[in-house]
Amino acid sequence: MLHDWVVMPTCLPLVLRRCRTCASERFRANGKFRVNAHHKLIDVWLLVLCTGCGETAKITVLERTNVRSVRPELLDRLHANDPGLAAELLQDPVLRRRNRVALDWAGAWRLDTGGADHLDREVIDVSVRFAAPIPVRPVRLIAEGCGLARAEVERLLAEGGLVSAARLSGRLSDDFTFTLKR
Repeated sequence: MLHDWVVMPTCLPLVLRRCRTCASERFRANGKFRVNAHHKLIDVWLLVLCTGCGETAKITVLERTNVRSVRPELLDRLHANDPGLAAELLQDPVLRRRNRVALDWAGAWRLDTGGADHLDREVIDVSVRFAAPIPVRPVRLIAEGCGLARAEVERLLAEGGLVSAARLSGRLSDDFTFTLKR
């Protein structure tokens, strides 16, 4: 029987970027946008707050863009400070690269295993689905979902008791399946 696990975001991730005021490198996004119009051109920034000193920094979303080229639904979401839009934009690799920022997902996600009825079985087949592209170590997910120590999961992986078509070392943010034999 195939069990479905889901990795779900619980809040917006921290933004990794150096603060100009203090030595902190972490910023908290609260979903607020700054929209500034210059006649027919528009600038949009996502505002983030330094976790150390509270200084506000801006992540550029749109820069000197013609207002008519922006979809009206997007403008409405920007003016409404939609936190869902902030989450979508933070996951955009082009936006992160252009602004030279990275994301810290520590403490911003949870694993939903659908219950603990599979823990006592000898062989477990699991499909892991990501609700958002959250980079997580599969060994950590399997250890947390099965109630095992990470060292035990790594031992099972080395001995062939843990099998997957995906590479389980490193980080993954794409859906994968695995079979665990105890």
